[in-house]
Amino acid sequence: MSLESDILLLDGECGLCNRIAIFIDKRKKIGKKLTYLSIESEEGQKIIEGFSKKQRNADTVYLIRNGKTYIRSAAGIRILLYLKWYYTIWYPFCWVFPLPLRDIVYRIIAKYRHKFFKKPEVCVFK
Repeated sequence: MSLESDILLLDGECGLCNRIAIFIDKRKKIGKKLTYLSIESEEGQKIIEGFSKKQRNADTVYLIRNGKTYIRSAAGIRILLYLKWYYTIWYPFCWVFPLPLRDIVYRIIAKYRHKFFKKPEVCVFK
């Protein structure tokens, strides 16, 4: 893994996470470095071990950007900063919604993601 790259930790057994990684990769700005890792991977687990207890137990998507860790909707919104300009312009508008409301929506989607998105046969970021 490159030290110059930010890291996105996703559920390797989740069809939605797999699709999100593909979506991001196809729309990423040239020169933006983002490494995808499965939360279940050995490397992913080593990274998570270094987080605070609250973050370790979050069971969520993690974004490590410029050395700082973001989870849930805060991570999701910051992903927009890696994408081409026509996605990045949505970044400031996403902050209009308060964190508790954003995280409620995030948790609902996370709870049902396995029901609506089948497990990928091959994970693109393992």
